[in-house]
Amino acid sequence: MGSVRKASAWLGLVDDNDDERYYDDDYSEGTDSQDAWVTDPRVKVASDTAEEKGRRIGTVTPDSFRDARLIGELFREGVPVIVNLTAMEAGDAKRVVDFAAGLIFGLRGSIERVSTRVFLLTPSNTEIVNGDPAGHRTDGFFNQS
Repeated sequence: MGSVRKASAWLGLVDDNDDERYYDDDYSEGTDSQDAWVTDPRVKVASDTAEEKGRRIGTVTPDSFRDARLIGELFREGVPVIVNLTAMEAGDAKRVVDFAAGLIFGLRGSIERVSTRVFLLTPSNTEIVNGDPAGHRTDGFFNQS
C-alpha cells in the first residue's frame, strides 16, 4: 500500500481493505486465547536460561544506603554485582563500599574497582579474566618486534 493510499485510509477517504488479503484464515482458526502466546518449546527466554546456568550479573545503582540490601541479596545468591555509586553522595558511597567489603569478606568473594565509583563484586566461584592488550602479548601472535 502506497503512502498516499495509507494517508487516505487513515483520513477515512478510502476503505482500508487491501490488508485483508494477507491474513490466513487457517491460522486464525483453532487458536485459543491461552495458546496465542505460547512459543516453540525449543525456544527459551534468555533470563530463564541464564538463571539455570548461573550466567547472571546484577547491576545496582543505589540512591542511598537503603539500597545496599539489594546488593547483599544478589551477592548471597551467587550473582556477581556491578555497583555504580556515581549517583550517591560521598558519605553514603563510603558506607556502601564498607558494606560491600564486609559482604565479600564474609562470603569469601572479591571486589574490583572498574572505574571511578564503580565496583565489581564477585562470589568465590567466579573467575575474573583480564585480557592483555595485543601489543603486550609474548606468544608471538602479532608480535612485530
